[in-house]
Amino acid sequence: MDNNEPITKTLSETSNYMAWMADEPDGETTYHLELNNVTLHFFKEEWVEFLDLMRDLVGK
Repeated sequence: MDNNEPITKTLSETSNYMAWMADEPDGETTYHLELNNVTLHFFKEEWVEFLDLMRDLVGK
């Protein structure tokens, strides 16, 4: 395995959407949402804030 390649893990997947994370070679963890033809990229702190937003939204 190339040490310059991230280690990825699928967090959740449907027929149209996918959430996955990558442990980057520099030690950073990034999160990714693929929503049809749009992909959103998050650093860990952004991801945590996004999940807080979604929990708040779902709870209403």
